[in-house]
Amino acid sequence: MRKQLRFRDDDTFKIVQFTDVECNNPESEDEQRMMAMMQRILATEQPDLVVYTGDVIASGGCEDIAESFRHAVSAPEQMGIPWAAVFGNHDAEAPNMSREQLHALQLTHRFCYAKPDPPNVEGVGNFVLTIQGKDHANAASLYFLDSGSYSPLEYSRVGFYDWIRRSQIQWYTEQSYRLTSENGGEPLPSLAFFHIPLPEYNDIWDFTICYGHKQDICCAPWINTGFLAAMVEMGDVMGTFVGHDHGNDYFGTMHGIRLCYGRTTRNAYLKRPFMTGARVIQLKEGQREFDTWLHLEDGSIVKDQPAHQPEGRQPVE
Repeated sequence: MRKQLRFRDDDTFKIVQFTDVECNNPESEDEQRMMAMMQRILATEQPDLVVYTGDVIASGGCEDIAESFRHAVSAPEQMGIPWAAVFGNHDAEAPNMSREQLHALQLTHRFCYAKPDPPNVEGVGNFVLTIQGKDHANAASLYFLDSGSYSPLEYSRVGFYDWIRRSQIQWYTEQSYRLTSENGGEPLPSLAFFHIPLPEYNDIWDFTICYGHKQDICCAPWINTGFLAAMVEMGDVMGTFVGHDHGNDYFGTMHGIRLCYGRTTRNAYLKRPFMTGARVIQLKEGQREFDTWLHLEDGSIVKDQPAHQPEGRQPVE
């Protein structure tokens, strides 16, 4: 029986977000270096939860997919830190391991806090976790959603990447209604984690002040299914956290929700230096806000990311 997630005695709850770990060869020097970095970050930050926001493995290049997944999550597992993962577009590219099998594999780990899938909801790995406060009542919630991989319509007129489906949004609103009702009608302070950014991640960079770097295109889906609108209407989610675009680590706010990229943990695939690391998120019990910072491979802590002024958007010719 896994222990209930709880706020600490000092009213804080800390999350370390690893993203795009893309393990495929546990013996490689690159992977060993990354694992050592992850262990250092966890030893320093001492988080209450670790979240992998997709592309935990690069299954297409794995000799042993299960071994690669176990290696990817070995740092929190060996250190006894609760963790959970959502899946990205590279996790289940190999034909011999499905998303369902990967989700079943993560559920076998002792310190994994993911949950079995709800019925009749598209995607794999949709679940919600609650964090209890001093009075043992739910004081915050964390939503995890499968943002898919590639467009199911890529051979017709809608290509590119997948999107969060309507059944998932319905599931989210049902969970939010339930938790709000149990909390006396007051929405719980909440966060949401998934892999592929929402289309609004493009909007915040183009039209609002953002903080951080955009050295990669924003590979959001071409379809907008209204998940941000649902979160605005429910009034619980304060921030969303994604990966996918390895050269981006920016965040900005739209309609009161802070849309955040993590910091790539494996490789930015850029021709310029971009140090790997993690994003750290800290909640405060009883407050509808959170702090976030970057913890980089060299041990540096970045709390003040550079500001980006909006420049609008050029029309598509």
